[in-house]
Amino acid sequence: MPHFSIEYSANLDGALDIGALCEVVRNAAVQTGIFPLGGIRVRAIRCEHYAIADGRAGLSFLDILLRIGEGRELVVRQKAGEQIFAAVSSHLDNIFATGRFALSFDVQINDSATSWKRNNIHDMLKAEADHG
Repeated sequence: MPHFSIEYSANLDGALDIGALCEVVRNAAVQTGIFPLGGIRVRAIRCEHYAIADGRAGLSFLDILLRIGEGRELVVRQKAGEQIFAAVSSHLDNIFATGRFALSFDVQINDSATSWKRNNIHDMLKAEADHG
């Protein structure tokens, strides 16, 4: 873990390369230095149906939810969140400059008592690092 879920309004198609945004988010998560590389997941979900503000045409949104496991202090979560949000905001400067756009980012902590995981990617990355 961390898992990033990006929801975005369909009217951003053509104005934003969602694949490139996913890479910006992934790289920003790596750069924080607090997340295990093998646990990072970034996914994007296009929202075909949505309603924004007063309903006028041309309004758009992008919402990022980061789910992480327990154990990181608030100050660490805040610093990582600020770093990731800054990278995403910078990447989206042209969207802010050319339209009416809402960006949000939230961090959610999963309760370990009700969160199950199975992942062998960590082992693969460790083996590669150990053996070059």
